[in-house]
Amino acid sequence: MSAILEVSDLRKAYAGVHALDGVSFAVEAGSITGLIGPNGSGKSTAIDCISGFQKLDGGKVVLAGQDITGRVAHHIARTGLMRTFQTVRIYERLSLRDNLAIANQQFDAANWLDELLRTRRYRDAVEAAEKRARQLVELIGLQRYWEIETGILSYGQKKLVALAAALMPHPKVVVLDEPVAGVNPSRIREIEAALGELNRAGETFLIVEHNVEFITNLCHRVIVLDQGRKLAEGTAAAIHTDPRVLEAYLGMTPEMAEAEMRGAA
Repeated sequence: MSAILEVSDLRKAYAGVHALDGVSFAVEAGSITGLIGPNGSGKSTAIDCISGFQKLDGGKVVLAGQDITGRVAHHIARTGLMRTFQTVRIYERLSLRDNLAIANQQFDAANWLDELLRTRRYRDAVEAAEKRARQLVELIGLQRYWEIETGILSYGQKKLVALAAALMPHPKVVVLDEPVAGVNPSRIREIEAALGELNRAGETFLIVEHNVEFITNLCHRVIVLDQGRKLAEGTAAAIHTDPRVLEAYLGMTPEMAEAEMRGAA
């Protein structure tokens, strides 16, 4: 696999405090990559800067060979990087079908005149969006809610709707901000399964998440930030036993972690 998203030497400071201090990493096409770290490590700042919601002080972001550094969020989205937010953003009084149609509307080729005149381009766009929406709804397992107002869904199901909405315009990468925060354990497993299905269908994800077990189960590669710098990077198994990560997260030496695991056994 080759890198679809390349992040180089990201820098961001607030009143002299370095939230990001030279962070670099890559996301491979077709992968699920995790971005983790203790509170205040720079995770949220990193994805805000990558997706155009905050301005970088330095560094470079390249998406599929195209430099998107410093672009505003809606331009970055049109280039092919979509994101979700920790707080769910959906239209709760509209059906699942309508939520996904609206999510796609700003990205399709038809304009207001095409819609007014019901041109062939408009009809083709509507047909393509309907087909894409049905495919995504099947992959996230919410087919029975197709025509139902999304306000009745559980919080975890609403997160799945937001995920499907982000995927509607066929993005190159989707950045997920805390996709299972506030979600009950059974729904977490559903979201994990849905992301696995979507990834097998070809979607690429960068996930910021505090739930280390979720990241360990799902991600092909994990990047760990601490105090604005990249602390470690590798497979989930390697990160799970990395002494620097154990110390940053738990204040443990490897010997302490091993002793605790023996005690739990």
